Amino acid sequence: MLGLQLVETGDGTAVVEMTATEDMANHSGFVHGGMISTLADSAMGRSLRTLKPGVSRAMSFDLKLNFINAASIGETLRATGHVIHAGRRTVVTECRVEGKDGRLVATASATFAVTRDKE
Repeated sequence: MLGLQLVETGDGTAVVEMTATEDMANHSGFVHGGMISTLADSAMGRSLRTLKPGVSRAMSFDLKLNFINAASIGETLRATGHVIHAGRRTVVTECRVEGKDGRLVATASATFAVTRDKE
């Protein structure tokens, strides 16, 4: 529905992209913060799915965003999520959301409650 595309994954990292459509605009004509939040949450959630032992269930219970620059409709946004702490029951992540030419749009951090696969 939002056109989120998983671009790549690595050990504790994931990159997700989204091209902003008119439906994603706020009243000022820029990308709504909720859309950027969803993109960042998705990238961070995908990053923890690369952990070993694997994660069978995950739910973000803390999410913080800092909006740096506005994003334009039609712009492709790229979110790169990284795991910064992987515990047995919680995982802490961070993310950078970038626009055209690597312009920083937002930063984010989140904590997830997780259920790990049995080793």
